Amino acid sequence: MKAIRLAKTGGPEVLELQDVPESRPGRGQAVVKVDAAGLNYIDVYFRSGQYKAELPMTPGLEAGGEVTAVGEGVTDVKVGDKVAYTGVPGAYAQYAVVPADRLVVLPPGVSTRQGAAAMLQGMTAHYLATSTWPLKPGDTCLVHAAAGGVGLLLVQMAKMRGATVIGTVSTEEKAKLAREAGADHVILYTKQDFVDEVKKITGGKGVQVNYDSVGKDTFLKGFECIAVRGLMALYGASSGPITSFDPGVLNAKGSLFLTRPSLNHHVITRAELSQRAGEVLGWIRDGKLRVRMEFEFPLAQAAEAHRALEGRKTTGKVLLIP
Repeated sequence: MKAIRLAKTGGPEVLELQDVPESRPGRGQAVVKVDAAGLNYIDVYFRSGQYKAELPMTPGLEAGGEVTAVGEGVTDVKVGDKVAYTGVPGAYAQYAVVPADRLVVLPPGVSTRQGAAAMLQGMTAHYLATSTWPLKPGDTCLVHAAAGGVGLLLVQMAKMRGATVIGTVSTEEKAKLAREAGADHVILYTKQDFVDEVKKITGGKGVQVNYDSVGKDTFLKGFECIAVRGLMALYGASSGPITSFDPGVLNAKGSLFLTRPSLNHHVITRAELSQRAGEVLGWIRDGKLRVRMEFEFPLAQAAEAHRALEGRKTTGKVLLIP
């Protein structure tokens, strides 16, 4: 079968399409014929070496497809089930071997492409809005990269929970998408200072929670936007990692809280995975949550897809199609 392989870290050019042995399931595993693999910024971190992984490897942590084989002891899924998953390396391939208890059977009316687009980013938005800071009416949140994959979903979920949403974007086109997703205020950070704008919007009080996936470029300034005893939820670093931080800032800015969460810690058990995925996929099925899937690349063009993502040329979800 064909798969993208990563033998060394570096730029997008290190992603190579190769022939690899056909996938076979072991005990507790299932083979999924991948209809679509989701591209996420964490894939860039592994490819560049920012996150460490054992090489060589097949990257990709998210996919949707059909179960074609199951190993001994599997009861969660059966051959023919349409499924999606996240958190298991190896999605950039025609077939993937996945622990069966990490697979979620898609509800009727939700496609495998939607499943691939919603698992990692959808459940990330879900835990941010419901667990990291359980948004409620009266809260105001700041969502950086509001037209990105997580951003568009997080804006919608924040509005479902009754919060006021301030989004930051880089272009007028992305501002339009953020507004269509429900953002109450959109800041064009290439033309406006987002700290000044947040203070104007909130009457100087700041937001209860700042959802930051950008990292280095927005992190320190972001503390200026948070209300007393509010939260900085740093869940990504698309502009680069935070190399040092003085905890005294949290005191000086109003007894603030800082967290660096990840999805893996919010879907540890099968029950929690099923609950989060069930809500996200159910909202998609019912038309309450819209997943933007405008950008698709053939699997062989994984390098081009990474360049587009890093160049901020995409909005919503990017899919690789084997």
